[in-house]
Amino acid sequence: MSEPEVFGRIRDEIAKGDVMLFMKGTPVFPQCGFSAAVVDVLSQLGVRFHSVNILTDQELRQGIKEFSQWPTIPQLYVKGEFVGGCDIVREMFETGELEQLLKEKGVALASAA
Repeated sequence: MSEPEVFGRIRDEIAKGDVMLFMKGTPVFPQCGFSAAVVDVLSQLGVRFHSVNILTDQELRQGIKEFSQWPTIPQLYVKGEFVGGCDIVREMFETGELEQLLKEKGVALASAA
């Protein structure tokens, strides 16, 4: 069985940067509280990231859930690896695990400058 065509588009998006956030809305104007919370965490760490507004593309909105086998948005990827959704990202941030992961993966943090 071949994979959905949208998976190729998702891989292309993930490859665009070290940190990719699939979210509802944009970093400047998040359209859900969970997406806003992840943007806030990344901003606090000073992480430069790319984002995709899944609200503008229904195929992508459904496809990302199937691709990651994760039912909710937002979804954070670091160096091509799925990290998790809002709760996981927030918890990792609070424990310092997210900052550690980013450093291990070689992602520059403004707070480390």
